[in-house]
Amino acid sequence: MAETGLLKPALKAIAEDIDKSFDLLLPVPGDPRDRLVEAMRYATIGGGKRVRPLLVCATASLFGVSRDAAVRVGTAVEAIHVYSLIHDDLPCMDNDALRHGKPTVHLAFDDAAAVLAGDALHDFAFEVLSDPATSGDPFTRIELIRTLATASGMNGMCGGQMMDIVAETSSFDLPTVTRLQQLKTGALLSASVEMGAILGKVPPEGRTHLRGYARDIGLAFQIADDLLDAEGDEAAAGKALRKDEAQGKETFLSLLGAERAREQARILVDQAIEFLASYGPEADLLRELARFIVERNH
Repeated sequence: MAETGLLKPALKAIAEDIDKSFDLLLPVPGDPRDRLVEAMRYATIGGGKRVRPLLVCATASLFGVSRDAAVRVGTAVEAIHVYSLIHDDLPCMDNDALRHGKPTVHLAFDDAAAVLAGDALHDFAFEVLSDPATSGDPFTRIELIRTLATASGMNGMCGGQMMDIVAETSSFDLPTVTRLQQLKTGALLSASVEMGAILGKVPPEGRTHLRGYARDIGLAFQIADDLLDAEGDEAAAGKALRKDEAQGKETFLSLLGAERAREQARILVDQAIEFLASYGPEADLLRELARFIVERNH
């Protein structure tokens, strides 16, 4: 997709802001820890779509939250996302050689450095969220921490990753694949939207429509990923493709077929945009981002 309107400059700006944030918050210490921090910087700076930080910032902007606070929260979410990719790429997991168009961390450094870089980025995320520089309100900080921790653990991303491993030797039906993807991919996307609202001090009962938006784009995102894995170009994707079919995993694509999966993604995006009906032009970036998720080519 050629990003248009608000989205293209927003993607450029968030990429620059997140790179600057990691650069500032991850200085190389100049001691025997250097290799660890260099691996963390290698994985975090200069790569990725930054969809999750953009969701944080776009949601937070609806409620007048400062850009600096939203970028810090987006940095924490991205740190969790990147740690998961580092570990996913390891020989004991997916054994991938390419990520964002460059060698994966365990190949650029070594397995031990990759494991520790992932571990350290996980902890770094919560250091950032617990810092008063992110929010002066301790109740906001603890809610941010709880939201990201839940989305990252057994009831979120890690639980989905375990289901994905089991899928290599099991046959999953559509509800089970949907649950897998809601955890593995959707949980962090949903947390990104939720955390933007938390920064804006929106009470839980006032976030229902935003949760609906996030749930639908999370599933649409994964359907788009399944389509890209089957039909995409590895050079554009910057990573290995065609893995799910080779491993015999059930996916939205294998269960629905390409055309039905594509139509389902479009329906989910339309539903997501409907959840934003109570907002005016201030939510246009979230609307564009929903469309981008299913029309992207990487």
